[in-house]
Amino acid sequence: MSNRVCSASVRLTLVSVFLAIAAAVACSSGRGFPSGTAGGATSSTAGATGAADAGTLEGGFVPTGSMTIARYDHTATLLGNGMVLIAGGGDENSMPLASAELYDPVAGTFTVTGNMMAARWTHTATLLPNGKVLITGGTPDDVIALASAELYDPVVGTFTVTGNMTVARYGHTATLLDNEKVLIAGGDAADLLASAELYDPVAGTFTATGNMVMATAGHTATLLPNGRVLIAGGDGNVFIAGQNTITPLASAELYDPVVGTFTVTGNMTVAREFHTATLLEDGTVLIAGGGAYENKMAELYHPSAGTFVATGGMTVARDFPTATLLPSGKVLIASGWNMGNRALASAELYDPSAGTFVATGSMTVPRWDGQTATLLPTEMVLIAGGTSDGFTSLASAELYNQ
Repeated sequence: MSNRVCSASVRLTLVSVFLAIAAAVACSSGRGFPSGTAGGATSSTAGATGAADAGTLEGGFVPTGSMTIARYDHTATLLGNGMVLIAGGGDENSMPLASAELYDPVAGTFTVTGNMMAARWTHTATLLPNGKVLITGGTPDDVIALASAELYDPVVGTFTVTGNMTVARYGHTATLLDNEKVLIAGGDAADLLASAELYDPVAGTFTATGNMVMATAGHTATLLPNGRVLIAGGDGNVFIAGQNTITPLASAELYDPVVGTFTVTGNMTVAREFHTATLLEDGTVLIAGGGAYENKMAELYHPSAGTFVATGGMTVARDFPTATLLPSGKVLIASGWNMGNRALASAELYDPSAGTFVATGSMTVPRWDGQTATLLPTEMVLIAGGTSDGFTSLASAELYNQ
């Protein structure tokens, strides 16, 4: 398949389909940087609101400084010094970006940092134990998958090339393991991928590991307390009525880094793609959103039993949402897409102790398709970018304070 929120590949193909369906319905009725910035950085402060201003609110969003470039399907990575690295994505003309920038929570502003070596979206960004950020894969044109990878060094503010992946891919996942290697799994190229590989930060190289049971993209990958990785859902190839059809999956599997293999675990209660997966404080995993426009259902994965069980439903059905574990132990679910409302500004909180969702303050701007959510050291959540309509990328950012 050609052509995530965050993300081009599978995600952008689905975006086009979603928009076409929405239009049809409307006609009928209704994817850290030290003090100072390297490389003569410029600063974007238009409409900036300092982090301290947001601290006066409870359960609400307020604007903060805008990004220097409008973008969606980018990555956002909290660095060791408390700043957030924003990298790549698609611009207002749906062209991939090589640019990167840093958000300073103290000043509430974004500043330019060094460019990536390659323009890309639907890539991944992983903070390594050495403080650098590993960027892998993605696509420069919605067609070609990249095998290239690079490292961002926050000390000097630049990206440098590291070893290539063994397989070019976009729409994949990247998970830092307990052994400090990074598991790259699935994704898309000319076809959906079942292959997986490991990045060794010491050697700077990728090596193949066991394949997933199902080829998939748009899935989630969650490191469990036992060191295994839960792969859940995504789009997969399923034979329906004698034809190979790409459809959301309910299946899930576990990667065991000790033996380097994937094995099947219990299925989700609902098939879904472009959903969220959040590790809770009790070791269970909250799965929410994705799969269907009217799907409010959420569920919990219990690693000890290897099963998913339903929990309370969301207040609003949403695809492509963000999910952030808050210091309180609650989970902030924000933004996304709903067939009736298109881009969503609404947000809600999941309370694990009660097993229920309740509405919280709405965002200042509706967002979907590649917006990012990052928990800051200030305990606020930075929401950045995305699109408001599937076509127009956003430069705006905002802060949530519980």
